[in-house]
Amino acid sequence: MFRFENPEYLWLLSIVIILALIYIAQFFKRKYNLRKFGDPILLKQLMPDVSKWRGIIKFLLLEFALIFMVLMLARPQEASQISEEKRSGIETMIAIDISNSMLAQDVTPSRLDRAKMLVEGLVENFSDDKIGLIVFAGDAFVQLPITSDYVSAKMFLNSIEPSMIINQGTDIASAINIASHSFTQQEHVGKAIIVITDGEDHEGGALEAAKDAKDKGMNIYMLGIGTSKGAPIPDKETGGYMIDRTGETVISRLNEDMCKEIAQAGGGVYIHVDNTSNAQQVLDNELDKLEKSDSSVYSNYSEQFQTFGVIALILLLLEVIVLERKNHLLNKIKIFK
Repeated sequence: MFRFENPEYLWLLSIVIILALIYIAQFFKRKYNLRKFGDPILLKQLMPDVSKWRGIIKFLLLEFALIFMVLMLARPQEASQISEEKRSGIETMIAIDISNSMLAQDVTPSRLDRAKMLVEGLVENFSDDKIGLIVFAGDAFVQLPITSDYVSAKMFLNSIEPSMIINQGTDIASAINIASHSFTQQEHVGKAIIVITDGEDHEGGALEAAKDAKDKGMNIYMLGIGTSKGAPIPDKETGGYMIDRTGETVISRLNEDMCKEIAQAGGGVYIHVDNTSNAQQVLDNELDKLEKSDSSVYSNYSEQFQTFGVIALILLLLEVIVLERKNHLLNKIKIFK
């Protein structure tokens, strides 16, 4: 197994592309300027020591050296030992509703904050499982691809805010469809899609999406958060509550019936989330029923950056050795002419 310990440095590879574009632009500009001086054939005769390819070769050597230096910074590592320990777990994609209605405070401290607390508690109970995060409102996108890195999961979880998606609504169908395509290809492992929502402004298509996910071997667990009585939605801009076009305060209510229908269609269960820990316990019990996979764990990784550093050094030395002008001793080699 091969990985990069610091993959964030791989963004520096964009410099390689930028330098290549600059070089190509300068190359054609230089050719254009030479044509202004006279006939290309005559100019070639006047500059017999100028090589057509050496400049390109030197640039390519420099580019590849830069690529290997960036890869070295990213700390490539290879699994040198596989532990004998076997881990068993499930895969869980959690879709969190971040529409404005999730700011309502009929559960404390708010629906969204309560959802975060529930997911954090779920992660605390995970040991050998994989987790991914999806956020949705009128649109949906993967915030965290499925992983066993629980530290990253908590970090991404804490950053969730309604402002992440401008288009308001509750497009549960998109969230389920994206989640169903976000699992690994591993077989014989329980796969759960957990949707946490108040179900308001439901945009349709969720039942079909849930049935399709069920047919693929996934279970849909709907966690309805809020109350049927409802609560006003805080407006951060005004410091008051959101109002409709008539000036009336908007009251957001939990749509339990819709959540139950989706859970039934998806082969899972509906769980009501309130101010108690009951939802957490019920969800943990339901997930424990899913089939768990066995997998070996890559325990030790050996650093491979030295190899990349040596290759980069060799390329830089070759770039220095290759001169811009022709070497008459190598005239017989076509590429150096």
